[in-house]
Amino acid sequence: MLQRNEKVANFLKELSAQFLEHESNGTSLITVTSCNVSPDLKRATIFITVLPDEKEHDALDFAKRKRGELRDHIKKNMQTKVIPFVDIEIDRGEKNRQKIDELLREK
Repeated sequence: MLQRNEKVANFLKELSAQFLEHESNGTSLITVTSCNVSPDLKRATIFITVLPDEKEHDALDFAKRKRGELRDHIKKNMQTKVIPFVDIEIDRGEKNRQKIDELLREK
């Protein structure tokens, strides 16, 4: 079961990245970094990072507004019985990792 969740999460990550690349207006770079799927496959959280940082809030609002269209895109391309409801969040772990790398480079 764990392997199936991992496969679904990876596929959702890939589909989400394709969708956001196609739908974004190009003012910021939105990168899908990871995806978590609930054990019953009914909910998924997609984590993104945004460059430049000052566009983060606008990009997150954009991505959240497009969740319905993203779910339709997933429905068209995913061959599973259950299509998860999608939530989108900023990947704070990745931001922290980047900050640590920056601090280490300064030494």
